[in-house]
Amino acid sequence: MDETLQRYRQSIDNIDAALVFMLAERFKVTQAVGEHKARNSLPPADPGREERQVARLRQLAIDANLDPDFTEKFLRFIIDEVIRHHERARDQ
Repeated sequence: MDETLQRYRQSIDNIDAALVFMLAERFKVTQAVGEHKARNSLPPADPGREERQVARLRQLAIDANLDPDFTEKFLRFIIDEVIRHHERARDQ
């Protein structure tokens, strides 16, 4: 195999692993948030917070020369999953 391509792929593999561990850590924290919300009868979703997060991460994407639409879609996917978890915590 092409040595340069192999190095690129190894870097991609390392980045993917870091992303998975970062997402796992993020979901540990959001799980704690969901449990806190459930204990305190707070709503599972916070549209104002979500809107601020989307705006903040779109700007970070622009600063990083990353497509802000892609970033927003990615964040929306994560937020929707977190809300599902929070709803589940509330219903337990």
